[in-house]
Amino acid sequence: MKKRGILVLLFMVSSLYAFESYSQEQQEGPFTKQENRLIWENEGQLFWIDAFGENALRFRSSKSLRITDEDWNLLPQPKAQLEITISPKKATVINGDIRAEIESRNGRVTYYNKAGDILLKEATHQHHLHFARQFESKGSDHFELKVTFDADADEHLYGMGQYTNDRLDLKGTVLELAQKNTQISIPFLLSTKGYGFIWNNPAVGRAELSMTHTSFYAEYAKQIDYVIFPGDSPAALVEHYADLTGKSPKMPEYGTGFWQSKLRYHSQEELLNVAREYKKRNLPISVIVADFYHWPVTGDWKFNSELWPDPKAMVEELRSLDIELMVSVWPTLAEKSENYKYFTEHNFTIRPELGNNLFLKANDDLTFVDVTYPKARKAMWSKLKENYFDMGIRMFWMDEAEPEIEPLEYKNIRYYRGNGLEVSNIYPYNFAQAIYEGQQEGGQKEVINLIRSGWIGSQKFGTLLWSGDISGDFPTLRKQVKAGLNIGLAGIPWWNTDIGGFYGSSTSEDYKELLIRWFQFGAFSPVMRMHGVISPTIKLEGQITNSGSPNEVWSFGDKPYKIMSRYLNIREQLRPYIQKHMDIASEKGTPVMRPLFYDYPNDDATYTIDDQYMFGPDILVAPVLEAKAKSRTIYLPEGSKWKDVHSGKTYKGGQTITYKVSIEDIPLFTTNGYNLKLK
Repeated sequence: MKKRGILVLLFMVSSLYAFESYSQEQQEGPFTKQENRLIWENEGQLFWIDAFGENALRFRSSKSLRITDEDWNLLPQPKAQLEITISPKKATVINGDIRAEIESRNGRVTYYNKAGDILLKEATHQHHLHFARQFESKGSDHFELKVTFDADADEHLYGMGQYTNDRLDLKGTVLELAQKNTQISIPFLLSTKGYGFIWNNPAVGRAELSMTHTSFYAEYAKQIDYVIFPGDSPAALVEHYADLTGKSPKMPEYGTGFWQSKLRYHSQEELLNVAREYKKRNLPISVIVADFYHWPVTGDWKFNSELWPDPKAMVEELRSLDIELMVSVWPTLAEKSENYKYFTEHNFTIRPELGNNLFLKANDDLTFVDVTYPKARKAMWSKLKENYFDMGIRMFWMDEAEPEIEPLEYKNIRYYRGNGLEVSNIYPYNFAQAIYEGQQEGGQKEVINLIRSGWIGSQKFGTLLWSGDISGDFPTLRKQVKAGLNIGLAGIPWWNTDIGGFYGSSTSEDYKELLIRWFQFGAFSPVMRMHGVISPTIKLEGQITNSGSPNEVWSFGDKPYKIMSRYLNIREQLRPYIQKHMDIASEKGTPVMRPLFYDYPNDDATYTIDDQYMFGPDILVAPVLEAKAKSRTIYLPEGSKWKDVHSGKTYKGGQTITYKVSIEDIPLFTTNGYNLKLK
């Protein structure tokens, strides 16, 4: 009797559970309402639509009929109630200001804003089912996949990270979704139709932003996964994106000053002499950098004691001069490194699917730390802590962060988190995470680290991006303005370039003109940093690699020195203003360097201006981007009065002017009563 009673009780419990599960679901045709989620399932395909915080929807779809809960870098969001209604022909879901309608026949999804305007609509082709969502099996539950939406030719698109395509408006471009030196993939798209779109997928792929359609494609992934949300202005969209993915911490005060770097200071004494000379000349400087090959062997992660005999004393002297030291660290290991054996034996390096694990030739054959593996991140930080952090170093330069593998065969890379085709884009995020979390555990309150790549959410780790190893010429300088603006719109307000480009010449008069123009642009960049390898190179006997000629501001002759030292003082004058707006960036996600349309969204002309920008809300910067320029055109947005900083003349907004320029200055205008006096 006792056994029979237990069976009856189990039957009653299971029946109650089945009843409760059924009561949580309402099914009609291909639709199922499951608590706070709409499910559509038909003809071998499944998708979910969920609320993702306030006023946002998340879409996930797969032909494996399994949806994963992998959020990648999306932050947990407060619960929002999804309104779901189902009828025979369609289902409707509403989350605050965004609505989606789904056709029952083929599952086609259309997104609307609160006013009923279409934001984005899945594509169809001759009534074929699922044309918008394409899956090609790559074995097991992985697919080559693509999602396609209709698009209007007059739509403007921005964000997506940093590309060298010389475009601010990305409409009409195809973007590779992959990390490379000078290319940073951050797949957040901002549209003038009033939506933000996050492609939540670290797989290698592409974004097709054509005149007739918008597509996102992944070579090897489990599912389509994206988030869409509406916004009344570009600023509203960027701030919403920051709420979903994270915000930069408060920038340390020294971060707003001038940074001196070159390829490379070969010894402790050389670096200290440069720092002392800046102070002797009474030139502002906040940071100085010890670049690569200060180490004995790549992967030792420590100073070469013969050339850098007392790093702790070096840090202390620099700090007494109000200068912070930044040190370059690569996520790489040579076979002869003291750490190679330990890291390979514990599977802390990336592995090949076929062949050996040496992925890069840079003086030695190198492999990379697998920073997607939490234990590997901790192991690397333990070495950085012992040899740098414990000596007082608080700033790190994370080079080779893509990672820069040669030859670049993603399918032949095995990370802890998956095959290279599936997860490679997340590598720089995890590299930044490794050092940031170590610094936080060590009690460091303020963090700013330089890194050559990033992904969704990298900003929350105190990462400062730069535009990579770029050429020193005017066409490249022009591209930097657009690259910096799109990086800011992709959620990362901390960005800079190698002033003068990575490659330059100390003897070329044409290069000196370029350097001056770049230096002026650098003074009005989020971070101002001198860097590069200046020819002729200097041969260093007995060292692993050579260096470039001096690149300090006094290294290029009297005229460049006079102009650049003046702009150093202008930058110093700007620091309270920059700090104020960096604090706002930390609070709201607002980039300090932004396109004109960010502050003037109602002026249609601003959406096509890509060679000038706002530096905070009060300063309009029009850098000189052409060699031997005597004048340049400048657009002054409608809605403000503009004061020429140099002449004091006031202009009405909503007009284009032709402005005479000299080598000594770049055009600058202020508004909102901001008073910028150039000393």
